[in-house]
Order: sequence, then structure tokens, then C-alpha cells
Amino acid sequence: MNKQKPSLRKSEELHPYVSLLNELEGLRSELLELEYSSSTTLQHVNPSHLSSTINLIHYLGLRRRDIRSLQERLAAVGLSSLGRMESHVFANLNAIIDLLSCALSKKSADKISPTASGGGAAQLESNTNQLFGKSPSHRRVRIMVTMPGEVADDYLLIKDMLIHGMDCARINCAHDTPEIWNRMIEHINLARRETGRPCRILMDLGGPKLRTGEIAPGPSVLKWKPQRNLYGNVIAPARIWLHSESDTSPSPAPADACLPVQGDWLAKATSRDIIEFIDARGSSRIVQLVSQIGTGFWGESNQTTYITPGIELNRLRVPMSGHPRRTGCAGIVGALSPIPELIRLHIGDSLNITSEPLPGKPAQFDARGRLLHAASIACSLPEVFLNVQPGERILIDNGRIGGVIRSVCRNRLVVEITQAREGGEKLLANKGINLPDSRLELNGLTAQDIEHLEFVVKHADMVGLSFARRPADILLLQKHLKRLKAEKLGIVLKIETRAAFENLPELLLTLLRSSNVGVMIARGDLAVECGYERLAELQEEILWLAEAARLPVIWATQVLEGLSKSGKPSRAEITDAAMGVRAECVMLNKGSHIIEAIQSLDDILHRMQSHQNKKISLLRRLHW
Repeated sequence: MNKQKPSLRKSEELHPYVSLLNELEGLRSELLELEYSSSTTLQHVNPSHLSSTINLIHYLGLRRRDIRSLQERLAAVGLSSLGRMESHVFANLNAIIDLLSCALSKKSADKISPTASGGGAAQLESNTNQLFGKSPSHRRVRIMVTMPGEVADDYLLIKDMLIHGMDCARINCAHDTPEIWNRMIEHINLARRETGRPCRILMDLGGPKLRTGEIAPGPSVLKWKPQRNLYGNVIAPARIWLHSESDTSPSPAPADACLPVQGDWLAKATSRDIIEFIDARGSSRIVQLVSQIGTGFWGESNQTTYITPGIELNRLRVPMSGHPRRTGCAGIVGALSPIPELIRLHIGDSLNITSEPLPGKPAQFDARGRLLHAASIACSLPEVFLNVQPGERILIDNGRIGGVIRSVCRNRLVVEITQAREGGEKLLANKGINLPDSRLELNGLTAQDIEHLEFVVKHADMVGLSFARRPADILLLQKHLKRLKAEKLGIVLKIETRAAFENLPELLLTLLRSSNVGVMIARGDLAVECGYERLAELQEEILWLAEAARLPVIWATQVLEGLSKSGKPSRAEITDAAMGVRAECVMLNKGSHIIEAIQSLDDILHRMQSHQNKKISLLRRLHW
């Protein structure tokens, strides 16, 4: 009898359930220890997020080790569920431990308590409703649309957006003015009343965004050209709006060019006159007037033309005889807006980035083609010069232009261009600058952000924190919201920098100090800073951590971009939009086909929700 006991104990130890149970119990103990050691952090979170914060801590503890082997062994015995436990880590872990204990006769089935795994999903849904409002009856995921500036004067467009499925409107405070924002919001409020549809408003603060400065003005030249086919034949003339120089109102319809004329010369023209002149390249050109609107005229031209101020215009009138003749005195082309200097950069070129707000200039060469001065451009945030180091990368205009910082001094960075297309890239004003390798010490809110916040708290449901890098950025926003007695205003943390992704756990724990919060995956800048090849991986990790914190996520940047802008979606962007069903909200950017994009996204999300909920495949019956 005694000799058989060690044999039975040894057999029990060899059972795969035993090693799994021991490993899971050890893992549970580790997570409890991590929870206890995080007591200081837990004291600062908002009480409504206490259980969610504990779950996030458990999830971080779970994922700080490689559990692939454990996952495979659990799957082999039909118990794998660690891959779907983001919102309910401890409940899920306890359920597996109980099942293994029951299988090993260490626990009777009647003593296994029911799992509370649904609590995490319910908390996430509650937080989502609090931030975005209730979802529409036919769709779980909300649709957010970035407001174009023109909707300030186009109420019907906003109303159409609401009717066709917009649930949230986003206003970007980096563009336009409080006066324009106010008109947008008035239209949104009116559309809400008329349609009976809810619509939350998110206002994004501009944040400490690095941008290129202005470029020095070049010559004042106006150019137009007709549309031609492959054989060079004109298939549509250029449409020219001719107006008095004193009339600064926009053209009544889109024009290929707007041509100002001095004095009242146009007052004596008729809609059948021909305008004849010698253009800036010495070519004889004509414009046929075709119609008059008010004091201005529409004209058509079948010739590529270059115009400069001061060019004389002669009016030709066609009498009944059919032979055009000049009539009256010559008109004079008025002042034209100067076009910026062209700065084109090639691989191997040098670029000086200055801290002083000097207009950018192209490279200058002597008569023999030797470089005298490298191209230069200013930076909108000169304080970054204190943080960058030689050898670090710099990316401009969403990564179209890439370079390496070769030297740093007090008021200038010397950059060697390492990334550009074969024919070179144009360097433009007001384009984003990313410094993915640099540890930037920038305030999370600029002086302008703090000024804009006064408007935001009075008119918006949510405020977007842009280009956050560290917990102090969130704390600063929370401090100002408290000062403005707006602590209940929703906060959307935008993850768009490499530093934000690397500090994501600390950022989420700080965010959970506020009651009404969410996360946006701003994939544009994030891809530039971290590399496009890593974007798929990064957005997955952000989704997982946000679900562990039970926070709603906005899936943003270039969703159905082709459809919105051109009316023609790509296959890839349709698939990308479908992936948005794993978030709580999907954001569309402005475009001339935005209504079609809203309708398509509404249909895609509605179809996908019967197949997928977050990362869980629902296994709906297939049809073929």
C-alpha cells in the first residue's frame, strides 16, 4: 500500500493539467502582488474606473512575460481563452483554474462560482455611451466625421451628414478660427433639432505640433492651362474669372484662374468680347468672354498662359460684319498674389532648419553651379533645438522628405536629405515635422491650446489632447479643466507619437484619473514616427491595452480616404474600414464625397458587427 502512494503522486505530477494548474496559480499570485504594489496609483484614479484600472494592471502584468507556450498548451486541452481576456483578466484566469481543479478532482463542480467576465464588457459599453452617447439602433460602432471649414457656411451638408449616419463631429482647432467653429456648432445644433439625431462634438486642440515655417514669396505669376487629351488636343478650355481689382469676393464658381483688372475697364465689356494680350513669355494670347455675372465676366482660354501684373489687355469687339476690331483703351492686369519660392530637395542635399522665423529659401548657386547657400526653412517650435542630437532622424510632410541631423547649434540644424523621390520633393510651408528619435521636452498644451480651451469647454462634449508624450501632458490638461470647472468634459487621448506609444501604460493610468475618457489611434503621425511596417502591430497593442482599461477607442486617419476625396475606394481601404469594427468609433476625414463615405462606412460596420465583436469572432452562420 505504502509503496503505491509515491507512484500515484508521480503519475499525478506527470498529468498535463497539473503543470498547467501550477503555472496558472503562480501567474495569479504574481498579478495579485502587482496589484498590491500599485496601491499608490490606485489611490489617484477616478472611483468609477477603479475596477478597470485594476484590470489594466493585471493585463500589464500578464503581458510583461511571453505566454505563447502556455497559450498553446491550454489550447491543446481545449481551455485556451487567454487571447480574449483583455477586459476581464482575473475572472478569466480564475475560471480556467477552477476548471482544471475540477478536472483534477481538487474542487467539486458545485463549488465553482460563476464567472464575472461580462462585467468588463459592460463597463466598456458604459464608458463608451458616456463619451459618445448611445449607439444607433442598427450599428454598435459610431461614425465620427472631421468638419471641413466650408460647413460653417453650408448647413445642408452637416444635415446630410447626420441623416446618413454621422454620430460625432470633430472640429480641428489647428485650423480655422473660433468664429468659424461657432458657426459650425450652430449648424450642428440646428441639424440635431431638425433631424432628431444625436451628435456629440469633439474639439481637437492643436497641441505642440512641429511644422515648417513660411516660404519667401517669389514672383507674382498667374498660370492657367486648358485640359488636353493624350494627343495634345484641347478637350475643355480653362475657365477664367475676370473681375475688378477692388472686388475681393471669391469667384461665383470654381475657376482655373481669377484675373483682377485695374479700374472700371471691365464695365465697358460685353459677354461676346475677346480679350487680346501678350503674356509674360511673349506669346500672343486671347480670352473669349462667354457670360457676365454682376460686374465680373467668365472667360475661356484654349492656350496655356502666364500672366504678371501690368500686362495690357485689349478688348476686341465682333461687329455684324464678323471682323473683330479693337475698341476703347487698354486695360491693365492688377496686383496678383506672389507664389512662394520653389524649394526642391534631392537625396544628398543639405537643408538648414532655423529657429528664427525667417522665410524659407531655395538653395543658391553661383554662375558655375557651385553651392553658395543651402536651402533653409524655419521650424514652428524652436525649443526643440535644445533636445535634438546629431545622427537623429527628421521626417517632413508625413515622411515624404526624410533626413538625418548632421549638426546642431543654437539657432540652426543642418540636415542631410536621405529620403526623396528620384525627381526630388517640394518642401512646402506649414507641413508637419517629426523627430522620432528625439526625446522632446515640450509642454503638452501650448499657449494657444490654453486659450482655445476656454471655447472648447463651453461648446464641446469632448476635448482631444494632441501629441501627448508623457503623463505630465495629461495632468496639465486635467489641471486646466479643473480650473475651468469642466472636469466632466470628455478627454480623448490621441496616440500619435512614438513617445506616446512607448509610455502608453503610464498615459492610460493617468488618463483614468478623469471620469469620462477615451483613446484615439491617430495612425498618420504614428506611422511616420514608428515606421509604416510597424503600424499594424502598434494599433493592435493600443486596442488591447485600451480594452484592458475598458476605454473606448477611435480608429482614425485615412479611413476610406480614396472614397471620401475622389469617390473611388481602393480594395485595401475597404478592408481597413472593416477592421474598424474592433473599435468603438471610426473617424472619417473631410472630402468632396464625404456623404458617400459615411454611407459606405455605415454599411460596412453594420455588416461586420455580426461577424466580429472587438477581437472575438462571433461565428455567425456562413452562407455560400
